[in-house]
Amino acid sequence: MRRFSLASRRLTVLLTCLAAFAWCVSSRADDAKTPGQRVFYTGHSFHMFVPQGVEQLVKSAGIENHKLAGTQSLGGSRVHQHWDLEEAKNKAKPALESGQIDIFTMAAHLEIPDRGITSFTELGLAHNPNLRLLVQASWMPYDITDFTAPEKHIKDNAERDGIDVAALRDSTKVWRTKLEAQADDLNKKHGRKAVYVVNVGDAVNTLREQIVAGKFPGVTKQSELFRDPIGHGNGHVMALCTYCNFVAIYRRTPEGLKMNTMGVDDAQHAILQRIAWETVSAYPYSGVK
Repeated sequence: MRRFSLASRRLTVLLTCLAAFAWCVSSRADDAKTPGQRVFYTGHSFHMFVPQGVEQLVKSAGIENHKLAGTQSLGGSRVHQHWDLEEAKNKAKPALESGQIDIFTMAAHLEIPDRGITSFTELGLAHNPNLRLLVQASWMPYDITDFTAPEKHIKDNAERDGIDVAALRDSTKVWRTKLEAQADDLNKKHGRKAVYVVNVGDAVNTLREQIVAGKFPGVTKQSELFRDPIGHGNGHVMALCTYCNFVAIYRRTPEGLKMNTMGVDDAQHAILQRIAWETVSAYPYSGVK
């Protein structure tokens, strides 16, 4: 009886190990089968470094049939400026009219609602009903914590070191909520979830909280993340933003993938990947579950 019990336990352990091995193989196979997306990017300077990084991540993940379908960059732009761009220079409209785009990105400005988001959504869905439109909700320019008091906006990058990140979270939420409302209206109008929000600003605030708490290795000041008072990001912010967009595009974690970003080491990349995944996957408007 004892020998039978011992043999049974050994068999149970063996079967458990085999099941775990099979799950791992299946998971890797599923990753390898992640369908490639045809992506067209529009945006401003808080976004247009993303395409290059996503290309590296796609290669690292072994995702096949991915296509960088095009880019349209305008510094400091509202989305409607991309829509209004003269025909000879406008690459975004013909791309959507082709029906050959799976993902179309936009980077919102503080002025919301933006008629450009509405116009691109209507054009894109008319030619591809399965199109997903991603709108990046960036971090606050000039570290705005009070929209009613422009005098409180920072004038020098070093002022960031004294910013209350909790107040920054509040202002980010106020602005992001307006963007969510526009997405809700468009999705209701078109009868499906087509417009999603990528909450990059929330992820950047989390990174800043970690720095304030001394929990992010190699960076001791919030100001080290940026290169000017406007808020153009250095390597850590650019990497984090790219990871967030990758999560929204492919609805999978970037953890373990490789991307070369100036000034960011492997340990820092691992933390940024985790922040991006936890932030975007937990946010209902990203479409990631």
